Amino acid sequence: KRQCIGCGEMKNKRELIRVVRSPEGEVSLDFGGKKNGRGAYICPNPECLKKAIRSKALDRSLEVTIPEEVYGRLEKEMENG
Repeated sequence: KRQCIGCGEMKNKRELIRVVRSPEGEVSLDFGGKKNGRGAYICPNPECLKKAIRSKALDRSLEVTIPEEVYGRLEKEMENG
């Protein structure tokens, strides 16, 4: 189980989207769950994303400023779900 950084609920990692910061500091979405680096998980729910953006939970969890485009990609994924 993994914890969503938006709502704080514990869910199976298959139900969550993984955001990963590579050892080089690049932030991306990891759909296979196999990328190396520090990961954080979020529900595929726009409300969770809004909470995470407001609280800067992703920035804190990955210890890096999250690029706007990563949030944009997360939004698209959630819309297309």
